[in-house]
Amino acid sequence: MSLNIEELYKKYGPMVLRRCRFLLKNEEKALDAMQDVFVNLITNSEKIDGSYPSSLLHRIATNICLNIIRSEQRHPETIDDEIFKYIADFNDPADTISANDLLDSIFRDEKASTREIATMLYLDRMTLEQTAFQSGLSVSGVRKRMRLLKEKASFLKEEIYEN
Repeated sequence: MSLNIEELYKKYGPMVLRRCRFLLKNEEKALDAMQDVFVNLITNSEKIDGSYPSSLLHRIATNICLNIIRSEQRHPETIDDEIFKYIADFNDPADTISANDLLDSIFRDEKASTREIATMLYLDRMTLEQTAFQSGLSVSGVRKRMRLLKEKASFLKEEIYEN
């Protein structure tokens, strides 16, 4: 049986999105997961028996969401972003100057691409996967760069709060 992906998307997309929202509890992640479900369907359409599309899509959505949850538990994205959020929220010109000095200290001796990656993650609010794709690195490569940057930022944060 040949699958008409567009028809399945129109008919079952809302159901898949509900399932992803329920499991992930995050709208952006749910939308990404829903997209992954249909990409998975397109990629494997020749191997899939589309006799019961509702059950199939429900199962694919569940598996993708559970994989995302497991991945987040193994590699949490909840890096100590406190210092980056602190910098991003500056509105006062004097604070902005201080923030720029702090950013210069954080990014000193870093590759230019590390600043771009941090911008994508913290200012543009892109996911790790989106950032990896845009930067040409793997997700683990992005994670490693941000972990090292976070360690450097935490050290500088301690110095700031001590002074």
